[in-house]
Amino acid sequence: MDNDLTIARRAHLKPITKIASDMGIGPELLEMYGEHVAKIKLEAIERLADRPRAKYVVVSAITPTPLGEGKTTTTVGLGQAMQHTGRRATIAIRQPSMGPTFGIKGGAAGGGYSQVVPMELLNLHLTGDMHAVTSAHNLLAAMLDNHLFRGNELNIDLHNITWRRVLDVDDRALRNIVIGLGGKSDGVTRQSGFDITAASEIMGILALATSLQDLRARLGRIVVGYDTDNQPVDAERLKAAGAMAVMMRDAIKPNLLQTLENTPVLVHAGPFGNIAHGNSSIVADLIGIHTADYLITEAGFGADMGAERFFNVKCRTSGLTPDAAVLVTTVRALKVHSGIHHVVAGRPLPPALLQENPDEVHAGGANLRKQLENIKVHGVTPVVAINSFPGDFASEHSAIQEIAESLGVQVAVCNNFIEGGKGAIDLAEKVAEAAQKPNDFHLLYPDDLALREKIEIVARQIYGAEGVDYAPPASRQLDNYEANGFGKLPVIIAKTHLSISSDPSLKGAPTGWRLPVREARASVGAGFVYLICGDISTMPGLSAHPAAEGMDIDDAGEIVGLS
Repeated sequence: MDNDLTIARRAHLKPITKIASDMGIGPELLEMYGEHVAKIKLEAIERLADRPRAKYVVVSAITPTPLGEGKTTTTVGLGQAMQHTGRRATIAIRQPSMGPTFGIKGGAAGGGYSQVVPMELLNLHLTGDMHAVTSAHNLLAAMLDNHLFRGNELNIDLHNITWRRVLDVDDRALRNIVIGLGGKSDGVTRQSGFDITAASEIMGILALATSLQDLRARLGRIVVGYDTDNQPVDAERLKAAGAMAVMMRDAIKPNLLQTLENTPVLVHAGPFGNIAHGNSSIVADLIGIHTADYLITEAGFGADMGAERFFNVKCRTSGLTPDAAVLVTTVRALKVHSGIHHVVAGRPLPPALLQENPDEVHAGGANLRKQLENIKVHGVTPVVAINSFPGDFASEHSAIQEIAESLGVQVAVCNNFIEGGKGAIDLAEKVAEAAQKPNDFHLLYPDDLALREKIEIVARQIYGAEGVDYAPPASRQLDNYEANGFGKLPVIIAKTHLSISSDPSLKGAPTGWRLPVREARASVGAGFVYLICGDISTMPGLSAHPAAEGMDIDDAGEIVGLS
């Protein structure tokens, strides 16, 4: 089978104006970026508001291996499959970060015959949204340091500054730095550091803003640090928010692309799935929800992470309620959750993992059961999608089906990687059936609970922890956030994506462990408080052999090695 890039280049793309027209979006609402990419003006939200509302479907997964389990591929395949069943679908996904694209992960356009195209544009610069977030973030950092240099009128405590800088590159050497070295005119010397752009609070704001005006207000509420009286200092007081909004004015408009089978795809925002809320933008959904019979969106990593935040952060803000959910699983991932096998990204799979063994699938089934429970606890009906690999055995698929059906959940085997939309027709039919069932969607906790209570609820109900332990700095930070009026915000727990627990070595659905919170950070503009648990870095590093090593330009000027 050809590689993803070769398949993508053979695609018969329609003009993006045609894709938009089929969605009910006229050319006056588009800003063109060539023939096959466009931005959609936010006026489309109001223009489309009277049209019928699509069924809203979120695609999540069991706890993945380091290789990923094909969640984006399944999302794209499901969207394409709807067309094969006589239904119309619009897909909404995040924009990939170039850090992982050139690092360990590679691209995030789907795979095989279930891809978003143009693939190269999607995985690289697209329409410049990532650069806008980077620039707006670093403008605020520069204005903060200029304020310190000019006398520090706001009495900002140099030891309590929380705003760092960002870059869309995996670069561990920038995690902790000292700035202002040199002469007196080179600024105030202090310790700082870099995060990756996808971890920027401005990326979270881009994903959660409901309008340009809301974006502007949220930028003003960004807390950059605290003064000597421990009071928050925000971007509005630094007089930076207006200029940041100017830089983000075009970035807030969602990007429109298409799949290999010409299904429309809204690509917008790219918050990390472990550090932030890991979902594409609300404005894309507010447009997409009125453009088809089904709006299919994707949440990052497992259901304990992206889906939980989709429900409790994104839906809390947007007011949209999901009608069904898809939980992607693979045979290999469930075998890993048996605790017998160890998978390392960049290395061949263990030979024993590829042998027929439905008992190992059953042994790892605790993770599937727990992740299904994590969806059902929100009142949403799930469907299990088995992302089939060529080496799978029918007995192993049957084992997955037995686990799911014991919980009353339907299962579909998906071959859309090889067959495109045709390979996910059964999934499309079962998702359509699930979306027709009575909806009992509800949030996990109300706004007015204290932050620690919210953390405990997520830790116990979603992760299966027996409790939470707070390091002294985290306790002080949480007390400070409550005192400063941030207690009504929802919480995001930044932890490993390789386990439901905070320890990546614990597989399945571990119990009897406690969640260690070592640091708390308030993303007041984005509208959540996030907790750093375990060994989580906001600036990834490159692997021994990053994907960048295999990328180049050939003699014809075409990209090679991008996957």
